[in-house]
Amino acid sequence: MIAYFTYFQVARSEQFINNPYNTRLDSFAKRIIRGDIVSDDGTLLATTKTDADGNETREYPQGKKYAHVVGYAENGKAGLESSYNFQLLRSHSFILERVVNEIEGKKNQGDTLVTTLNNDLQQAAYEALGDRKGAVVVLEPNSGKILAMVSKPDFDPNTIVSNWDAILANDDQNSVLLNRASQGLYPPGSTFKLVTALEYIREHPKAYKNYSYECSGSITADNYTLHCFGNSVHGEVDLKKSMAKSCNSSFANIGLSLDLKSYLDTCEDLLFNKSLPTEFASSKSRFSLQPDAGDSAVMATAIGQGETLVSPLHMALIVSAIQNDGVLMKPYLVQRVENSDGNEVECYEPSAYGRLMTESEAKVLRGMMKAVVTEGTASALASEKYTAAGKTGSAEFGTNKGDSHAWFVGYASAKGSSPIAIAVIVEGAGSGSSVGVPIAKTVFDTYFK
Repeated sequence: MIAYFTYFQVARSEQFINNPYNTRLDSFAKRIIRGDIVSDDGTLLATTKTDADGNETREYPQGKKYAHVVGYAENGKAGLESSYNFQLLRSHSFILERVVNEIEGKKNQGDTLVTTLNNDLQQAAYEALGDRKGAVVVLEPNSGKILAMVSKPDFDPNTIVSNWDAILANDDQNSVLLNRASQGLYPPGSTFKLVTALEYIREHPKAYKNYSYECSGSITADNYTLHCFGNSVHGEVDLKKSMAKSCNSSFANIGLSLDLKSYLDTCEDLLFNKSLPTEFASSKSRFSLQPDAGDSAVMATAIGQGETLVSPLHMALIVSAIQNDGVLMKPYLVQRVENSDGNEVECYEPSAYGRLMTESEAKVLRGMMKAVVTEGTASALASEKYTAAGKTGSAEFGTNKGDSHAWFVGYASAKGSSPIAIAVIVEGAGSGSSVGVPIAKTVFDTYFK
């Protein structure tokens, strides 16, 4: 018991104190002025203002732009305001200053969260998404730093209290409070072909280069016909060209050849049906294709339809691992905590979650993703400033045939800069190549300007 008590005090106590259900945290606010939240360049994202009468107001100078990722601290808590509530209600100001304030009955200034968020990229992603529903998430594959996280429709955290009833009244339709980047779940559409291709490579490690299929624009099995997007006829395609042209018929054909038990194992290697390694709220993606599934379900699943659901953050993590030689770095939003004088109190270092695929598997997938840009559906990303790779997607949803979400997932790199990975989804917008790709291009252009 003594050993456990010591372990709890040293290793676990802060975790329990920081639990959002712990009412003890509310008492901290009686002694501490809630700390600031800033971007990586010091742009103020959240602060507490105190008037002459001692009344405190939580303010968000960037307004809606960071609404979901920074969150809010009244009417409950969300975003960083929730997950780092404890750090914001601690003070590591100079000890004599704290002692004097305690004696005089004054509050001490809380510590500051210095986030990984890049204000230029956040602005670019926010403006590129416009007034459409959807999400954009950008991160560094080699560190796990989240550089931008945008979700729309959004809200103004400065008026969260006065607008609370109106927000809840419309929440069934718009889900304004939902952070679509980390908590939204969508059919992945053709972005899932990266997963299907990985499974095929694993089942045919020496023969995948010999894959060949003659695309006539559609494929039929078990009285179920699946068409290529726009009824395009791609002719003879290998695995790389199937990816570049996003050939539904070819990938449905691949799906019919797969060992479905192994397919499930590969999906779970990529964290489907598992919690993502985050310190903030994120949803668990779902893959439910069973080994006894019929041909129609297999074909639909292989092209990212069926019952599969995934979050934009999860897709960004998958392409990050592909770019990073198969190793997934844990995504994180806060790089350090500082006291009111700017001195470092706590530092959060990059750490690896683990290997999602082998280095050689990642290399093959990178080649396919580059072909999507050089000769396929994301050709608009070709640039002299950087090298881009990715996968477009148009994910059908609902009962109206033809309604689809626009996806793009991928990464870009250039000499002298860290690579970045991105996931974009725009709800009900149609083609990933015409809607998702331009948003990604805006972000890439901003980063490598």
